[in-house]
Amino acid sequence: MDELKTFSGKEICRLLNKHGFLKIRQSSSHIVMQKKIKAGTITIVVPDHKEIKIGTLYSIIRQSKLSKKEFEK
Repeated sequence: MDELKTFSGKEICRLLNKHGFLKIRQSSSHIVMQKKIKAGTITIVVPDHKEIKIGTLYSIIRQSKLSKKEFEK
């Protein structure tokens, strides 16, 4: 099983942006990213922290519908 890389909030936003997500707004220490798809809109809230906890990272991966490989070392 491959190990996930450690990400900051800004790094996750850059990765999501690369895959078509746009920064909609930022409220304090949380960044809201959205992507329009045929079935609707995917909205992800990314904490703007120096290091994202592993559970939060798994949640972002699940919500974004991106491959886990995008987040591995």
